[in-house]
Amino acid sequence: MKMILTYHSIDASGSPISIAPGIFRSHVSWLAESGHSVVPLHEIAALPDDVDAIALAFDDAFANFAEIAAPILFDAALPATIFVVTDRAGMTNAWHAGADDGVPVLPLLRWDEIAAVAEAGIEIGAHTRSHPDLTRLSSTDQLTDEIVGSGAEIERRTGRRPKSFAYPYGQLSPEATSIVRNAYQYGCTTEMRDLTSRDDRALMPRVDAWYFRTPGLLESWGTRRFTGYMRARALGRRVRRTLAGLGGTK
Repeated sequence: MKMILTYHSIDASGSPISIAPGIFRSHVSWLAESGHSVVPLHEIAALPDDVDAIALAFDDAFANFAEIAAPILFDAALPATIFVVTDRAGMTNAWHAGADDGVPVLPLLRWDEIAAVAEAGIEIGAHTRSHPDLTRLSSTDQLTDEIVGSGAEIERRTGRRPKSFAYPYGQLSPEATSIVRNAYQYGCTTEMRDLTSRDDRALMPRVDAWYFRTPGLLESWGTRRFTGYMRARALGRRVRRTLAGLGGTK
């Protein structure tokens, strides 16, 4: 089984985007000792489906990645990708301001910090310029600026052309996907399931680490318990999104 495991902020707030440092450290310890392959995101799609492999991704490029996550990853010699919202570097994730979602406003990495972790071996991916819902942008020019422009800014700032892109909120459209497919080697969604060789590389599924905060859940990888839990969580997400699309609760 292959899986892209996604984190956002490593902090103790308990928010919907947060994983406590102790839980993160336990995840990394298990990953380093489990015998499963932890590979760069740009390598995982090409691996055979019968290989047990995990790629680690961090959306939004929070400042606590450099403060907390990166040292733990480096100590364990594990690769990772951070997805940068380029126009917000050195600022905060206030793009969600006013939303009643329990997400805290937190600082994001500065460009010098992004360049430093890239130099240390962390892969940098694009996550748009301003973190919009791409389905709400009304023109091709806007979509192109957000999707392609963010990658161009990363290359200008770091000297490295990003291979991958992550759709904000997991929201996408056929036009957005087409632009991603032409501009990047890989596009990452928020569809909660494992990755297979049949997946469109512009629409790779990912699993949010938030669902594995309970000790022992991630460590049950490959068991019937793990498979059942993943299916139940994925079904719950689909139901909530359907209700939200109908004007119900999220």
